[in-house]
Amino acid sequence: MLKARRRARLLAAALAGILSMSTLAACGDDAGDKESGKTLRLWHYEAPESAMGKAWNEAIAEFKKTHPDVKVEFEAKGFEQIQKTAPQVLNSDKAPDLLEYNKGNATTGQLSKQGLLTDLTDEAKQRGWDKSVPPTVAITSRYDKGVMGKGAWYGVPNYAEYTMVYYNKDLFTEHKVDVPTTVDALEDALATFKDAGLTPFANGGAEYIAQQYVYQLALSQADRSWVDDFQMKGRTDFSDAAWTYAAETFADWVDKGYIAKSSSGLKAEDAGVSFMQGKHPMFFSGSWWFGRFAEEVKSFDWDTFMWPGSKLTLGSGGNLWVVPEGAKNKELAYDFIDITMKKQAQNTLGNAGGVPVAADSSAITDERAKKLIEQFDTLAGNDGLAFYPDWPANGFYDSLASEVQKLITQSAGPGDVLKSLQSEYDENVLKE
Repeated sequence: MLKARRRARLLAAALAGILSMSTLAACGDDAGDKESGKTLRLWHYEAPESAMGKAWNEAIAEFKKTHPDVKVEFEAKGFEQIQKTAPQVLNSDKAPDLLEYNKGNATTGQLSKQGLLTDLTDEAKQRGWDKSVPPTVAITSRYDKGVMGKGAWYGVPNYAEYTMVYYNKDLFTEHKVDVPTTVDALEDALATFKDAGLTPFANGGAEYIAQQYVYQLALSQADRSWVDDFQMKGRTDFSDAAWTYAAETFADWVDKGYIAKSSSGLKAEDAGVSFMQGKHPMFFSGSWWFGRFAEEVKSFDWDTFMWPGSKLTLGSGGNLWVVPEGAKNKELAYDFIDITMKKQAQNTLGNAGGVPVAADSSAITDERAKKLIEQFDTLAGNDGLAFYPDWPANGFYDSLASEVQKLITQSAGPGDVLKSLQSEYDENVLKE
C-alpha cells in the first residue's frame, strides 16, 4: 500500500511538472506572438450590412492576404459601449491595437489630452494620409490640448458623413406632399401627415437622434461664427435666438404630434427600424444609415433631401481610426488604416452608400450613391458642416440626451432645459 501511494505521488508530481512546462511554453508562445506582432486586435462598431461595415470587412480580407502570418482578432462593439468605456479600457492592458472612435473635443480630444492615444502625425505624412484627407474632413483628426482643428494627428477618418432627411416617397405621393424646400413647406408637410394619422418624424430620445433634431433647428438660425464659438471657442449662449428657436420649435412639434411623446425612451436603432418599416414619412439622421436603407428597405421607395432653409447641417469627417498609446502592434494598425485608405476599399464604401474621402469618382456606379457624395461635396465646398452638438464639452452627450428627453415627455419647458444645458456646458466645456 505504501509503495502504491508513493508511486501515485511520483506520478502526480510528474504530471504537474508536465503541465507546468506546457503552461510555460504556452506563455512563451503567447509572449513571442505579441513580440513578433502576429496578432492585430481590431474594434469597430459598424453594422456588417452598412457601407462602412462592408468596406472594413473587405479591408480585413485584404489585410489577411498581405499579412498571411498575422491573426486578426476583430470584435464588434456598440457605439454607446465604446463611448462610455473607452477611457477605462484604453488605460488598461486590454486596449486593442486599433479601434474606431468618435471624433470631437469630448471624445478623441479628451483621450489625446490624457495621453491615451498615439500621435499619428509622422505616420500621416509618411503614408500620405494628410494628402488623401481633405482639409474640411481633417479638422476632426487634429487636436491641440484636446481641442480639435489644429495640432497633432490623433485619428484618421477614411469616410465623411452628414445629416439629411430620409423620406418615404410612396407616402409623399399617396398624401400629395411635395418635397419641402422651405420651412413653411416643411411645416405644411408635417401637418398634412399628422392629419392623415401618421407621426411625421421617426425619433429616438434615448440616444443621439432627438438631440440632433434640436441642433439642426438651431443651425437653421445660425452662421459659421456661431458654430465656431460653440464648438471650438468654448462659448455659447443657450438663451440666444438660435437655441431658443430650436428648443421651442422641437417642443411645439412634440405637442402637435409631429414627434411622438412615446419616443423618449427609444434608441437610434428603434427609430431607424421604424422608418424602414414604413411607419413614418420622414427620418432625420446621418449618411451612416444610407447603405443599410439601400440594402434593407424593400417595401417602399425612398430618397433624401437637405433640411429646408438651412445652409448648415450636422456633419464632418467620419469616425476615426485611433491607435491606443498602449497598443502592442502599432505598425500592424498603421498597415490596416492604409488599406482602408486605398481605392479598393474607398470605392466599395462609395458604391455601398458611404461617403468616401479618396475614391475614384468614375468607379461609383450607383446613382443614389453618386447623389449622396455630390451633396456632401456641395456642403463641404460651402463650409456647411457644423459638427455635432455633444462635441464641445465632456459628458455633454448624456446631458443633451437627458434634457431633450424632458422636452419629449413635457416634464420641463424649453427655458428650463436651456438653462440646464448652459450650466452643463459651462462646467465641462474644453476651450482653446
